[in-house]
Formats: sequence, C-alpha cells, structure tokens
Amino acid sequence: MAGGRSLGRQFGWLWAAYAVSAFGTFLAFDAFSLIAILVLHAGPTRVSVLAAAGLAVGAALAVPLGPWVEFRRKRPVMVATDLTRFAALLSVPAAYALGLLGFAQLLVVSVVVGAAGIASTAAGGAYLKALVPPEDLLVANGRFESTTWTATVLGPPVGTAAIGLFGPMTTLVADAVSYLLSAAGIRAIGGSEPPPARSAAHGKRIRRGDLLEGWRYVLNHPTLRPLFCNTVLVSGLILATLPPLAVLMLDDLGFAPWQYGLAFGLPCLGGIIGSRLAPRLVDRFGRHGVMLTAGALRACWSLALAFVGPGAGGLALVVVVEFGLITCMGVFNPVFAAYRLEQVPADRVARTLSAWSVSSKATVAALTGLWGLLAGAIGPRAAIAAAGLLMLATPFLLPRHDDAPHPEPGPAPSRT
Repeated sequence: MAGGRSLGRQFGWLWAAYAVSAFGTFLAFDAFSLIAILVLHAGPTRVSVLAAAGLAVGAALAVPLGPWVEFRRKRPVMVATDLTRFAALLSVPAAYALGLLGFAQLLVVSVVVGAAGIASTAAGGAYLKALVPPEDLLVANGRFESTTWTATVLGPPVGTAAIGLFGPMTTLVADAVSYLLSAAGIRAIGGSEPPPARSAAHGKRIRRGDLLEGWRYVLNHPTLRPLFCNTVLVSGLILATLPPLAVLMLDDLGFAPWQYGLAFGLPCLGGIIGSRLAPRLVDRFGRHGVMLTAGALRACWSLALAFVGPGAGGLALVVVVEFGLITCMGVFNPVFAAYRLEQVPADRVARTLSAWSVSSKATVAALTGLWGLLAGAIGPRAAIAAAGLLMLATPFLLPRHDDAPHPEPGPAPSRT
C-alpha cells in the first residue's frame, strides 16, 4: 500500500482537478430539482421526470462516446468535457436573469451535463490506469473517494445557504466555474500521454462491434457481471428516492433548504471515514471479503427514510440513516473501483467504464421516472418505503466467491 506517500506530481494535478470539480458539483447538490421546485414550482412527478429524462437521454447520447474516448488521448477529452459542462451550466443563470428559464432548458442542460460526465468518467478511469501502478490503484481511488465525500460534507450546506442568501442560481454559477478550473488543472498535468489503445493500422473509426464491447466484456466476466448488476441496481434505487424525499422534506414536512442540505452533507463524514479505512480493511480481511460485507451492509439503511417526521427528530433520523449508508459506501466504492480497473484490459477500459456508466444512468433514469409516478400515485413516503424494501434484496446479487481470472499483463504505467 502506498499509505500517505505521494503518487507523483501528475497524479497530484489530476487529484486537484477532480477535487475542484467535485466540490463544485456538490455545492450545486440536487440543483436542478431545487430550481424546479423553488423557481418553476414543479411537483414530484415533474421533478422526477426532469431527473429521469435527463439521465436517459444523456445515457443514450453517451453510448458511442465510449469507443470514441477509447481511441483518443484521454486528457484532451477530459478538458473538452469540462469546458462543455461549463458552457451548458452557465446558460441556466443567463436564461433566469433574462426571464426566459423554462423546464425544457433545464432538461436539455441536464442531458448535456450527463453525457459529458459519462465521457469524462471513461476518459479519467483509463487515464488513471495508465498513470498509477496497479498496486497503488486502491490508494488512488481511496483518495478520490475521500475527496468526493469531503466535498459532499461541505458542498450541500454551503450551497443551500448560498441559495438562501443570494438566490437559486448561485450554486450553478459556482459549479460551472469549477469545471473551468478543472480543465485548467488537467492541462497543467503536463508530460506526454500514452497513445490510444487502437493501433494506427486499425485507424480511429468506430466500428459497430465497438459500441457493445464494454457490455460484452462485463457480462462475460465471472465477478464483474454480478458486481455490475448489484451496483447499477443499488445506485438506481438510492437516487430514485431523492426526488420524492426532497418533496417530502421540503414540501410536506416543511424543512428549510439549509436543513435539507445539512441532512445530506453532515453524514458524508462517514464516507471520509470509510474511504480512509478501506485499505486497512483490505489488508486485514482481504479484498473480496470487504467488498461482500460492505456491499451487503449498504443495503440495510434506506427503508428507515420512510419514517422521517417533522422537526429535529426527523432531521436526526435522516442524518443517522445517511451516515450509516454512506460509511458503507465509503468502504465499498474504492475497493470496487480499484478491482474493476485491475480486471479490465487497458484497451477496453474506456468502453467498459462508459458501458457501466450508461447502464447505471439508464437504470437511475428508469427507476427515477417510475418512482416519480409511484410517489404521485401513493405518496412520497410509501414510494421511499418500496425502494427500501427492494434494497434489502440487492446483497443476493453480490459475487459469493472471487472467481476472476488473473488480469492480462499490459504495458507498464507511464508517469510522463
């Protein structure tokens, strides 16, 4: 394990670029839903449709982006996706200032941001695998995970307070600027980058088989296949309940926006704790045991959110439940992310990560839309309870044994 030692100057710039964009993202936590509720006065069905349609169309547009990213140098792709999100997000406060903001624009911007995010994730994962030695992947992913949860602790309370003080568009402007700073950080990495996976003899033209190669590899892998099914379903069920929970807390129970942000920001301390513990737990109990245990435990919390009530007691319940859930996620996510990168050959990383992200986004979109309709029919509280009950079944999708083949040897990671 690398422990606390440096992973190199180039990784430092990559980490810094990730940190600033992560903080911007969580500063604007659930911004589209909040704007739809507070500015456009949308109900639970329209809020869920906004989240679901944006994810679904963004995922569909991202399908060819995996092969496109695979056969290009990754840093220029990461810079381009950051600049795209910068421009798209700034269009929302601009339209609001002119009195032209509508539901359709929020939808279009969410689609663009979602598709660019999938491309950026695919490029970033492939670049990290080439930059960091295999033995340091868990530490590197642990640092990203810890950064994510640190940003989540600080971002939502600060963001919702900024909305209360300066208006609903403040956090979107900050998020847009964070992508601009992230692009500058990626440019500052410097050095040369390994050439794309496909050789010059094949060219860079995307072939029909390239579109499905990521899914083909995952579904034929003995342990990535169950992990794929588990992670996609878990993330879908967690995120599908956010719009009904936002309506329940902000509308039905009368929580202030800063309380809503605090309820999801403070528990993210558990993510920091979990991500810091992950390497030590792997050293002591083994990678597969940690993935299996943490993956199962993270399914046990969501049902309790159906019982949230008004006042300090309800707020405390949300904080405790989210703390338990996020601590388990903080342990599971970096171990899983490092394992996935180890198991995927270098010439398939971008397509595999893109396929994984597309599937996850599409599942989130489908479940978010379904849960929006369900919340409209039976109420937000009952819809949250239904998702919590389904979560209890997800541990059965985790692989019981580590039957993965030894990863194929590839070129040594290059730091220059």
